[in-house]
Amino acid sequence: MCNDLKQSFNKIIEGNKEWMDFVKNDTSGRFEQLAKGQNPEILWIGCADSRVPANELTGTKPGEVFVHRNIANVCVHSDMNMLSVLDYAVNVLRVKHIIVAGHYGCGGVAAALSRNQFGIIDNWLSHIKDIYRLHAEKIDAINDPEKKADRLVELNVEEQVFNLCTSSIVQNAWKNGQPLAVHGMVINIASGELIDQNCTFTSNDSLGKVFSFK
Repeated sequence: MCNDLKQSFNKIIEGNKEWMDFVKNDTSGRFEQLAKGQNPEILWIGCADSRVPANELTGTKPGEVFVHRNIANVCVHSDMNMLSVLDYAVNVLRVKHIIVAGHYGCGGVAAALSRNQFGIIDNWLSHIKDIYRLHAEKIDAINDPEKKADRLVELNVEEQVFNLCTSSIVQNAWKNGQPLAVHGMVINIASGELIDQNCTFTSNDSLGKVFSFK
């Protein structure tokens, strides 16, 4: 291993030692409790971007947020990884809130707005391009490239919330009377603000007949 790699890896090990010392000296008993299991109320589905950590943004502690992250916080019905996390969170952990969290300055969204090829990720970004196609007129009406991308970030969050709500997992939870809210939010990295997009669902009543299972 070259020196640069060794040094950066050692930082990880040293960081873990500091964390172990913190856990060892904690007198609240919460880490002993966490070792026995978890009981989070929140499922966070966010972007994989290193600048948007769920716990820091929500002021929560270890054990309080169940997390799934991918490029551009996409939630599609063919993604078994996401669906497995969703199923476990809803049906085993019985979370009360699902938050889809996008963020301004998202590289994945910006890439989807371009005509450039980036590799295998282009297939994943096609989901974002589909959202652009649905809202092309309003997005193209924005001249500033950064604001255009930010608007697509917001629309992407709304679409992913809708995708979650139309999943059989969420709809069956509502059908069984389970209290569950699905929220869409956007992070302003510069200010740290978590901005509610006012697209919260707590039932399938407003999804439309085709999407609302009986």
